[in-house]
Amino acid sequence: METRAAAPRRLIVAITGATGAIYGVRLLQTLRKLGGVESHLLISSAGWLNIQHELKLGKEDVHPLADVVHSVRDVGASIASGSFATDGMIVAPCSMKTLASIAHGFADNLITRAADVTLKERRRLVLLVRETPLNLAHLRNMTAVTEMGGVIFPPLPAFYNQPASIDEMVDDTAARVLDLFALGPALAPAWSGLRGAED
Repeated sequence: METRAAAPRRLIVAITGATGAIYGVRLLQTLRKLGGVESHLLISSAGWLNIQHELKLGKEDVHPLADVVHSVRDVGASIASGSFATDGMIVAPCSMKTLASIAHGFADNLITRAADVTLKERRRLVLLVRETPLNLAHLRNMTAVTEMGGVIFPPLPAFYNQPASIDEMVDDTAARVLDLFALGPALAPAWSGLRGAED
């Protein structure tokens, strides 16, 4: 009897038009260092604006970080089908427009279509939503995505590990996000508790 070859580990990373383009770029850099995971990249037009403004990077800098780069307009791409196996998808950062499109199942471009596929196939979808303050529409859309099985992961910095730089805060968030996909040994250090704490 012929055995079926295991599908390669694949992760989709999308960068949309909210502030925080560094999160998507750092995820790609971390995946490249880890190895063993095929990364598929999507960047919206507003995402490119933020990459250029916040990071001073261009396509020649970002595209090589991914194994496969898809056009947001290419709704016929491999990742638009549930038959193309992936470990899931991360939208980092995730704009409120993209959140709303995912929450309501619009699938109106390859980012939201790939997210829709990720949800329907019961794969892990993680949204690094970026907005503050939040209005009721934002909160309801986050609830809708959570009810569909998605993970809402605002990239809030952790100060208990006493980060010394913005880079360390970004690295910690990237590690915690990737740990949700169990790609290998944990990247983020486990909390061991506070010693000498009193009630």
